Amino acid sequence: QVQLVESGGGLVLAGGSLRLSCAVSGRTFSNYRMGWFRQAPGKEREFVATISWSIGNADYADSVKGRFTISRDTAKNTVYLQMNTLKPEDTARYYCAAREFWIPKFNYWGQGTLVTVSS
Repeated sequence: QVQLVESGGGLVLAGGSLRLSCAVSGRTFSNYRMGWFRQAPGKEREFVATISWSIGNADYADSVKGRFTISRDTAKNTVYLQMNTLKPEDTARYYCAAREFWIPKFNYWGQGTLVTVSS
């Protein structure tokens, strides 16, 4: 059973930084793609970033390019989201997700961690 546990959320001032972590367990993830999504109050969940577990190639939503960095530590079984130059519009619950390469949609989800950016 795949388990994803996020941590690292909190309250930060605009312009500040946070690093989210996602501890993953239950499988060998070499054939997985990992992702971060977010959902702001009253809005639909949206894609933030994704990374291949084995190769490490990453992709980002335009809204976070240049500010956020996704990475993974295969030895620690952890995925990170480094968030810099945070804006109030980054306020959301952030979710870690996983899927096998051949599955078109992310099918494993964590419970999320709340990020609040105050102006």
